Amino acid sequence: MPNKKPAVKSELHPRNKHNEGYNFTVLTEVLPELKEHVFVNKYDTETIDFSNPKAVKLLNKALLKSHYYVDDWDIPDGYLCPPVPGRADYIHYIADLIGADDEKQIKCLDIGTGANCIYPIIGVAEYNWRFVATDIDEDALEVAFKIVNNNDALRGRIELRRQINPRFIFREVLGVDEYFDVSICNPPFHASEKEARLGSLRKTKNLGNKKPLLNFGGQSNELWCEGGEKAFLTNMIYESRHFTRQCGWFTSLVSKKDNIRPLKKLLTKLEAKEIKVIEMATGNKISRILAWRY
Repeated sequence: MPNKKPAVKSELHPRNKHNEGYNFTVLTEVLPELKEHVFVNKYDTETIDFSNPKAVKLLNKALLKSHYYVDDWDIPDGYLCPPVPGRADYIHYIADLIGADDEKQIKCLDIGTGANCIYPIIGVAEYNWRFVATDIDEDALEVAFKIVNNNDALRGRIELRRQINPRFIFREVLGVDEYFDVSICNPPFHASEKEARLGSLRKTKNLGNKKPLLNFGGQSNELWCEGGEKAFLTNMIYESRHFTRQCGWFTSLVSKKDNIRPLKKLLTKLEAKEIKVIEMATGNKISRILAWRY
């Protein structure tokens, strides 16, 4: 199989290690299992079948091993397996937002870290940040704990906490005297399980697969909540008002463009001192980071 130079993905953040695409020669060297899933497409470029959950997970394992010093990473079938380049973009844009530098020890709060623990992994590797990562799913946290504990690069840098009360986001997981430079979150996107399934069907059809596979996986709490993304972020914004002295910047991904305007209106009503919307583009998908501080 010839080694083709990947297409440049110039829309990614300038510091993103994946700007030049995927080097499958390197990736299959660090993870030989990936090789059987690599093929040359009609554009004469090496790639994988992104509608195949196994191939996607192996690609993630190879990326984390080759770029982020994580030798032991795995998640059970059915859990969210996020695309690494887009998650790395969020971390890099947050570093720009807070003015992170090597001299300052940044502490970050990851809301809904999931079994994959992807944001803390990238944040530790790229910027040596410390993380407190929360989730409501006890099983997911057990998987994340194994990942952290089994990798020297992560151990001691990431603390995992369970949010017992699903109604709360910051309450009951933060200590009274704790301070975080920034909080990050990838909120549930859909408003119901049915909506999540339909969304997955559309995605896999776009990838050329007619079967409704969740190619990137996802448990119910990772994919949907009552009221969807807008309701989740509305709750987060109201709750953030009570933690103004414990977090410098509050941030979250916002997938639906139409949600930005009402959320900014709410933040203005709650007298947020500063509100920013940062656009990110990964492949054909455009998403936004909503950031605010009091």
